[in-house]
Amino acid sequence: MERIETDILIAGGGVAGLAALNAFAHAGFRTLCVDPAAQITDGADMRADLRSTAFLQPAIALFDEIGLWSRLVPHATDLVTMRLIDAGGPENEIREIADFKASDIDQPIFGANLPNWLIRREFLAHAEAQHTATLMTGTRVVRVTQRLDKALVQLSNGQQVATKLLIGADGRNSFIRKTSGIDVRRTDFGQKALVFTVSHPLPHDNVSTEVHRTGGPFTLVPLPDQDDAHHSAVVWMEENRIADDLAALDDVAFAQAATARSCAVQGPLTLTSRRALWPIIAQQARDLTAPRTALVAEAAHVMPPIGAQGLNTSLADIIALRDLVRDREDPGATEVLNAYAKARHADIKLRMLGVEALNRAAMSGFQPLRDLRRQGLRLLAGTPPLKSALMHKGLGL
Repeated sequence: MERIETDILIAGGGVAGLAALNAFAHAGFRTLCVDPAAQITDGADMRADLRSTAFLQPAIALFDEIGLWSRLVPHATDLVTMRLIDAGGPENEIREIADFKASDIDQPIFGANLPNWLIRREFLAHAEAQHTATLMTGTRVVRVTQRLDKALVQLSNGQQVATKLLIGADGRNSFIRKTSGIDVRRTDFGQKALVFTVSHPLPHDNVSTEVHRTGGPFTLVPLPDQDDAHHSAVVWMEENRIADDLAALDDVAFAQAATARSCAVQGPLTLTSRRALWPIIAQQARDLTAPRTALVAEAAHVMPPIGAQGLNTSLADIIALRDLVRDREDPGATEVLNAYAKARHADIKLRMLGVEALNRAAMSGFQPLRDLRRQGLRLLAGTPPLKSALMHKGLGL
């Protein structure tokens, strides 16, 4: 049996796993990332991940530090304003608008948005340029034996890896979490997210817009202009039955429904991609660590796609763990893992509670609760200290 020695093994090669691969390799650790799926780096591929990610400032700072941001910035669209719209009246029309501007807290931007398939492409290119980074696709972890000084990890290709630290970045159904005996708290909202891209006649002006009515928010996130047209990525959350019915519409009927649901804030929407459906859940691991093991990203927490909190919370995990292991000979030492769990537990819990509360408020179809939601939005927008504190916390500053 072939045996590989490494400092860090990452199970899972999604956006978070690839970010971790680059971050820990840049810190000087021999880092191996394994994933059972092929990496799809072409947006035209039917298997491509059509979602987009808004990287907030702490994530951008990490990527800049490790030399990744220069690869991403030519393709990124700055986000300078987060706009919340209440359309929860008897008619589907705008009742309240609240703008949260980066300049209000003396920041140039909140973050920048990029398509996930393109992020993968650039993350892979950067990893290939680092001699301490290795990506192995078509391979998964099948068994883990935890010892005092290392974890012995059996791979599906027959190889065995001896690693000082095993990082579970293998998603909401994480094998690493399950084999470590870590339970989760899970909430199913009975929702799905429709994910797609659109063109529209009105410029987005670098404004990310969430329209709240019922079923969940309808979010338009700016993308670069293409072919003399303005473009945005859309995440449209609805209860399961409605989402399934919408997904079954033809392109023209679907675009008309999307335009109506957006209150036509960007004018008539034209579909520019296929549609994907994602179930909406909240899930939190009861522990973040096991011997020689740390959970990050969706292996540790899953939250509804609101306020760009999901992947940015995942990257906060990676930043915290990277900072703790940097300049250490043994990245999987017990004191490191204990410090990681302590550093991340409260922040993850607070963000989970906040996003779940926002989602439940956005889902409500009960008119008195819709009216209360509008009043809350008005209060928040009209109270500068509260507004500023919320923006700082949301950014992770």
